[in-house]
Amino acid sequence: MDPEAVYSVLAEEMKTVLIGNDDVVEGITVSLLTRGHILLEGVPGVAKTTIANAFAHTTGLDFTRVQMTPDLLPADITGTHVYREGTGEFQLQRGPIFTNLLVADEINRATPKTQSALLEGMQERTVTIEGDTLSLPSPFMVIATQNPIEMDGTYELPEAQRDRFQCKLTVDLPSDEDELRLIDRFDETPDLGPTDLSRVVTVDDILDARERVRTVHVAESVKSYIQSLVSASRTHSDLAHGGSPRATLALLHTAKARAAIHGRDYVIPDDVKALAVPVMRHRLVLNTEAELSDRSPVDVVEDLLDTVTPPNGVTDEVPVGGNADD
Repeated sequence: MDPEAVYSVLAEEMKTVLIGNDDVVEGITVSLLTRGHILLEGVPGVAKTTIANAFAHTTGLDFTRVQMTPDLLPADITGTHVYREGTGEFQLQRGPIFTNLLVADEINRATPKTQSALLEGMQERTVTIEGDTLSLPSPFMVIATQNPIEMDGTYELPEAQRDRFQCKLTVDLPSDEDELRLIDRFDETPDLGPTDLSRVVTVDDILDARERVRTVHVAESVKSYIQSLVSASRTHSDLAHGGSPRATLALLHTAKARAAIHGRDYVIPDDVKALAVPVMRHRLVLNTEAELSDRSPVDVVEDLLDTVTPPNGVTDEVPVGGNADD
């Protein structure tokens, strides 16, 4: 199945339960098709976990939710060997990370030691338990949620872990119109939830769409634009630390996926612009002066988009046989 069709059927089916949040659904689909992970932020009650659960049901992926708490241990995520009296042997007990879609709910409530239990799985797609390295299922994706307004008893994600998340997406409060639609829908069907959704794609469809994303063409001028945006963040006056090469590659890969789900086999600057904020905002570290001035990482990314000139005439660089229709 081509990426445009995958996104179309997923988004349409998820609308049975979700109202609004189109950008979030698109962002999660982009990350799924590029082996990425998502940091999902929003105030309580905006359906962060419901979005992840709905996505799992429509894709047919195995789904595990872990409520992150301060007393959670790394072995509670990865698993451990358990002694069985009946056999007199230790048996491997796999943890919840052995799934296709792991939702780490309120990740910043877990200790840094437990947060770090996710790192190997997110980067290498493997988990090491007492010296044994085990492969995770494919596809594998982490969606971690956090609440931006309750910071007591939380542990801020270290920069190294934030960098492992391909995108940070925000789930906003609904507009007045969307909230009225929400009231009407759940007045009629109060028990409506992700379990009412149908599976509309298979794992093979997802893997096939991933391969098609890989073939999307990126012109040299667009590659230079991506590199210039990230490079400019490293010298921005408001930042102590800018984007890493991992941010550059994340922007490249997500731009290719966005082009593909919008029916193009080549990337245009608008793909890069649309993804610059979700890819970069959680990777940028403000300096003290910027924090005191109430600047935000999003403000910095918008500065970069205003100051770094995008290329023109990208369609002229599409190879023969490419799709030049937007």
